[in-house]
Amino acid sequence: MAHAHHDHHEPQGDDLTKAAQATLEKSGEQWTQMRANVFEALAGFAKPASAYDIAEALSKSEGRRVAANSIYRILDVFVATNLARKVESSNAYVANAHPDCLHDCIFLVCDSCGQTVHLDNDVVTRGVRDAAQAAGFSPVRPVIEVRGVCADCA
Repeated sequence: MAHAHHDHHEPQGDDLTKAAQATLEKSGEQWTQMRANVFEALAGFAKPASAYDIAEALSKSEGRRVAANSIYRILDVFVATNLARKVESSNAYVANAHPDCLHDCIFLVCDSCGQTVHLDNDVVTRGVRDAAQAAGFSPVRPVIEVRGVCADCA
């Protein structure tokens, strides 16, 4: 799956939520109030959030206990429909800033502060896909994580 290089309009706030809703519904899924709440909570985190982080934030805002298990199920749907990306090494998630566009993931993860930056570089990820295919492997969705120290912590 090759991706052409193009610029992104990255919606914020309500516009991001509307883009996420449109993408989810286009995939055949329903945009429920719980899914809306989980997406808005996830998008509100400055760093990747775990299901437990999201459950805690929702529990506080809704005044009732929200179980992490139900958050995991929703996050699985979000990842499958491109609304969220999973940072595998920390089992945490980030809202996809452009859910209507499909790219392979490159994450830069700071080992000091935990800040995670998502990059789209189709040249690099196409090279990873090509190398996997040359080795007889069929890549479904490459996720590349680069661990190191961000500019603020360096």
